[in-house]
Amino acid sequence: MSEWETVIGLEVHCELRTATKLFCSCRNAFGDEPNTNICPVCLGLPGSLPVINETAVDYAMRIGAALHCDIRRSIFHRKNYFYPDMPKDYQVSQYDEPINSDGWLELPDGTRIGVERAHMEEDTGKSQHIGVSGRIHGADHSLVDYNRAGVPLVEIVSRPDIRSAAQAREYVAELRGILVATGASDGKMEEGSLRVDANVSVHRPAEPFGTRCEIKNLNSLRSLGRAIDYEVRRQIELHEAGERVVQETRHWNEDEGRTSSMRSKEEAFDYRYFPEPDLVPLDPSDEWKDRVRAGLPPLPAERRRSLATLGNVSPSDVAVLVELDLDALVTTAIEAGAEPRIAINRAANEVAGADSSSLDPLAFATVCRMEGEGRLSPTQAKQVLSSLLESGGDPEAIADARGFKPLGASVVESAVDEAIATDPGAWARYLAGEDKVAGMFVGMVMKATGGQADGKAVTAVLQQRRGSVTSG
Repeated sequence: MSEWETVIGLEVHCELRTATKLFCSCRNAFGDEPNTNICPVCLGLPGSLPVINETAVDYAMRIGAALHCDIRRSIFHRKNYFYPDMPKDYQVSQYDEPINSDGWLELPDGTRIGVERAHMEEDTGKSQHIGVSGRIHGADHSLVDYNRAGVPLVEIVSRPDIRSAAQAREYVAELRGILVATGASDGKMEEGSLRVDANVSVHRPAEPFGTRCEIKNLNSLRSLGRAIDYEVRRQIELHEAGERVVQETRHWNEDEGRTSSMRSKEEAFDYRYFPEPDLVPLDPSDEWKDRVRAGLPPLPAERRRSLATLGNVSPSDVAVLVELDLDALVTTAIEAGAEPRIAINRAANEVAGADSSSLDPLAFATVCRMEGEGRLSPTQAKQVLSSLLESGGDPEAIADARGFKPLGASVVESAVDEAIATDPGAWARYLAGEDKVAGMFVGMVMKATGGQADGKAVTAVLQQRRGSVTSG
């Protein structure tokens, strides 16, 4: 596969978290009883007229600003097709004049992926196929829930700048973080708030781009990665067998781990786009656009850069902390006097794997500061932090109740000397310059002291003992 280059473009459909739908006052909510949030407008009944949701426009502009897009005058079009999930047989969308265009998104490694457009449209209803397969083929019958029809969407279309399944996953994860930060969407892929279509093609680097296939409605990062990897292998095998890749829309089967043909790929003329006659153009004022840009919170890329300046921190830890929304916790701890490395380690390891919603940032800062001052060993700090995450409380009181007090220097020195006597062979290797052996001695001392020794103090005693031997 190394002689082939993968080219990927993603279309991400993002439901906006408005209280009501895009063109009517029906409730916008997930999980309600089917066909209860509907009205003549979202059902497209004769005589009904749409009215634009101003909050949806504001959210769409937030997304555009966060993606460094040009926010422009735009118009709505009717996208015509026959399918039971749209009762009026057309979808109101934006075609050649989208509200946001020509932007970009920065991945954690600094790579920029171009954003071609981020346009507004209404969502469709939801079909449920009743039968063994859960798909339309082989179903006994189908049911349609129109609660989702008319829910406001922004479709974010990347440029074909993505080159691997792993990079595609990074792009969607970063985009989801941006959408949630702006407040425009909750980003819940499991509820369909975020759905991804992947356009995939392969070609040899010296040749033009290959024929692309679109994989529809991928609703998890895992499915996205697996579907792209499968489709790349499938297309390469076709090329190498001398066969032709057909441009089409394909379905991803999670259970079987493969894509299958759904229908031939539609082009724009198939949808017979024409301007929506019942809606005026959207032409937000410069004042409105400036207000939206000024109101943006710090976005993931900015937060990563800010966190990276606080200490010697790995890019992977920075990415995890920002993705889990723990960077503010770390910043608070550092501002309260905690060592950056300790605060980052505890957040990236202990806090990241737990429910931290009730963790008091100042209590977290106190634990980190106590560890940095030597009043708690790393093991003790982890135990106090575990108690805080489970039931809250005062870190000082928890440490006192558990008898966590700093070991005297003589106790640490005695434990080190005992460890050295226990394994003279390892000590000889340490004297010879094999520094990694120090970790074994630290572990022996920690075990002997019930985890109460400070690893840094143990290492200092070891170095002192070696210095005495080598200088003597």
